[in-house]
Amino acid sequence: MSDLTMPAPLDDSGQPKAKLGISLFWRTFFLLGLLLVGSAIAWTQTLQEMELEPRTVQTANQIASVVNLSRAAVMHADAIARVSLFKTMKDQEQLIIRPREPKDVFEPLAKSTLNSRMVGQLQSRLGLDTVVADSVNQQPGLWIGFSIDRDQYWLQTDRNRFEQPSGRIWTIWLLTAVALSLAGAAGIARLINRPLKDLSRAASRVHEGDFQATALDETVATQEIRAVNFGFNRMTRKLAQIEQDRMVMLAGISHDLRTPLARLRLETEMSVPDPQARDAMAGDIAQLDAIIGKFLDYARPGDVRLYPVSLNDMVEACLEPLRKRPDLVFKVALQDRLMVLADPVELQRALDNLLENAARYGKSDGVEVTRVDISARASTNKVLLRLRDHGVGVPADQLKQLTAPFFRGESARTAANSTGLGLTIVEQIILRMGGSFDLSIASGGGLCANIALQRAPGGLPEGVALQQPIDG
Repeated sequence: MSDLTMPAPLDDSGQPKAKLGISLFWRTFFLLGLLLVGSAIAWTQTLQEMELEPRTVQTANQIASVVNLSRAAVMHADAIARVSLFKTMKDQEQLIIRPREPKDVFEPLAKSTLNSRMVGQLQSRLGLDTVVADSVNQQPGLWIGFSIDRDQYWLQTDRNRFEQPSGRIWTIWLLTAVALSLAGAAGIARLINRPLKDLSRAASRVHEGDFQATALDETVATQEIRAVNFGFNRMTRKLAQIEQDRMVMLAGISHDLRTPLARLRLETEMSVPDPQARDAMAGDIAQLDAIIGKFLDYARPGDVRLYPVSLNDMVEACLEPLRKRPDLVFKVALQDRLMVLADPVELQRALDNLLENAARYGKSDGVEVTRVDISARASTNKVLLRLRDHGVGVPADQLKQLTAPFFRGESARTAANSTGLGLTIVEQIILRMGGSFDLSIASGGGLCANIALQRAPGGLPEGVALQQPIDG
């Protein structure tokens, strides 16, 4: 096939792309987490405004009272008694009073909103010259500088007696609250999402034709979920009954319709003397039989078993009986060794329908020969197959309708012996095998059938059936 002209390159850009989105679980988790984190931050801010700041003022008042009491005790004690007083205050109250020297080096309190308010409160109680320090001469503690007459003193006490929770502690508590809130949000989101997840799984099984293993719990506590599960189970039971009735109907069609057709064919051959009339009647009977076959194909059960199939061999097998027709010309350009995951019988049925459609409607005006181009190539995990005819085509607004059951296009693509099911059957078969199918208008005229099939993974033993399509 190296001497053939390669048809227009296949383009899989028309395949539907998955939209970026977020699952219901993560959406619920995000909203609940956002609400809980916002609540934790608001709670922390409210606590700081309504609890910590009043406590800061209270602490400043306590320190001011200690300083005032110490100042009064020092003022009313003589020099000898002061030494004993200072020792008693140090031993019993952990308060140290010492003279303040000009050479003392002190570090002011760390800058923060609470410390600033405490210093402001102390200065309002003790005077604007009051000094509050974290350390004096590298000795840590809570140091308050005050004066008695003209003498300057330091009052040193343990800062832990008046220590407020640090920002680090509040940060740890806030992060802990946020972590617990997010864990709770995850649990709530999972609980809310579980019934919908079960419903989604059951719907997927129904889509695959499994009506027996899709029963949902009708005894759940939530009234709305219970009603949904009850309605879904009732729907699946009805679908299962419809499927059973359809199978019974199909079993009867072959006998009830085709048996009389066989008798008509036999009687025609034996009873009609005119050869021309006999051939016409036999053709009509064959057409009726073909139409019945189309209906059976359309109503065929959806179960398929996938095998590694050589697309090259399958295309050649479908073309073999058509190559002898003088009114058909095929241009085939396939990559070598194209292996797909497919049901061989179903794939051949789909290709036969496409080739029949192209042979019937792909002829250009004024041309007696129908030209059909077939090309295929492999992508990363798919094999893309294109069949193009060179007929008059169809209007763009009818493309999507061509795969609808019993739809027939304009007169150029309509024939009396058409059932309107050929392309519908093709789409059904391709979708059942985990592929995709669409139609497009060729740039030079005519109709293109574009098929994407799952590429067979390397090393898969030939003849091993796969119950479910491999995601491509």
